[in-house]
Amino acid sequence: MNPLVAPEQIVRAHRCALSVNVNKVAHLRNTRHLGIPSVARAATLCLQAGAQGITVHPRPDERHIRASDVADLHALLARWPEAEYNIEGNPFQNLMGFVRDMRPHQVTFVPDSEDQFTSDHGWDLDKDAARLRPLIDECHALGVRVSLFMDPVPEAMRQVRAVGADRIELYTETYASAHGTPRQAEVLEKFARTAEAALALGLGINAGHDLSLANLTDFIRAVPGVDEVSIGHALIADALEYGLSDTVHRYLRAIVDADNAESLA
Repeated sequence: MNPLVAPEQIVRAHRCALSVNVNKVAHLRNTRHLGIPSVARAATLCLQAGAQGITVHPRPDERHIRASDVADLHALLARWPEAEYNIEGNPFQNLMGFVRDMRPHQVTFVPDSEDQFTSDHGWDLDKDAARLRPLIDECHALGVRVSLFMDPVPEAMRQVRAVGADRIELYTETYASAHGTPRQAEVLEKFARTAEAALALGLGINAGHDLSLANLTDFIRAVPGVDEVSIGHALIADALEYGLSDTVHRYLRAIVDADNAESLA
């Protein structure tokens, strides 16, 4: 992998967008009362390096992203009209207030409980569709695209379409755990079939959770039609070694490498 590629070349070269989740920057800041590192400054560096979007997941306990961060990033993204602002969270907790106030480009509904350590499963639409539908309709009335956090279950894609969502975000932890093991091909095949089912119904495809430099290229290469990946923990960890701007370049290059492999296949 060659990270020394101009960001503008990378942006033109690929179709899958990189949205950087800056939650872990806020998590580090919150361990002291000094206001550093700055979440807005980190987001700016990511955008300057070529990232196409910024993601935040403001939980009710404000363990990392705070309400003030959501507003600050809203103001920042207004100065980057080509970039996307994605706010994710549980719409039955604090999320909808941010959506109504900020009207981000995209909202990702995630079925987290308030005390959940991290996202670990997708929606069960047999149980939750009726509650989700009016909130999805409200988001659309506000001009906000809606993505549902989903497990790789091809049969569930018809329910996603029926409830009115625009995209899915594939929960990729099972892929990350299987990467580099004999189970990798089997697990990837299920993600690919889910993506194919979503595409056939006109749904867009996002992906996120434990994606990293080690596994990102293989995922995009195998799973058709991925519009966007949202990456936080691994990217911020890599930034401790490479620096934030260089790290964003490396992730963009990993996406380009997947597209180049597809064109040569």
